[in-house]
Amino acid sequence: MYESLHVEHSSTVERVTEELRRALFEGELAPGTPLREVALAEQIGVARSTIREALSLLVAEGLATRVPNRGVAVSALLAEDVRDVLRARAALESAGARQWATATVEQQDAVREALDAFARTARSGASPAALTAAHLDIHRALVGLIGSERLLSTADALNAEIRLALARVDRVRRNAREQVSAHRELVSLLESGRTAEAVRALEHHLAGAEKSLVDAIHRRPHGPAAPRHRPDAD
Repeated sequence: MYESLHVEHSSTVERVTEELRRALFEGELAPGTPLREVALAEQIGVARSTIREALSLLVAEGLATRVPNRGVAVSALLAEDVRDVLRARAALESAGARQWATATVEQQDAVREALDAFARTARSGASPAALTAAHLDIHRALVGLIGSERLLSTADALNAEIRLALARVDRVRRNAREQVSAHRELVSLLESGRTAEAVRALEHHLAGAEKSLVDAIHRRPHGPAAPRHRPDAD
């Protein structure tokens, strides 16, 4: 009985956390927006304790920030945060690209399947958030070529932060067809054994993403954005 109650509670926390992530990634909650336990509990129809646990998960993921004397707010990535995240992604994804020749067929197919899914999503006229998710799945699959679950978890955390930043710019910046074409070229280079060229293309792609995001941050109107704090140990 107690185990059943625990599973039910955990499922509710996961559902609420996913709903909050969706709102963040779709840009419904702007950087710096306070995340009030009472208001969210009433809006979603769950207990405050559930909201509190969900917010703690978002803080641990870097999507929300604990602000002294102000509670929890949506994280506001600064330019240096974006540069750091993209630097880390470049290291992981380049390492994955270099493993293409020694990766398993299943790992290589995961990259191809993610690319095909991105192309289908682009053709479907999906929302910017859906396009971003499909796009980042390709980059996650590149990290998957390394064969390390720990590095995949790291990639997931980095991509979550990037999705939060992209939520503020995807409505004014995205050419899905060009993105699909660029990624097809990248995979083609890997398949033909031109690894060094593929790595350069990947690094060029990520450098372009960094520039677009940093430019968008610099254009962002000044507002009550929360200071960028790293989550506390608790």
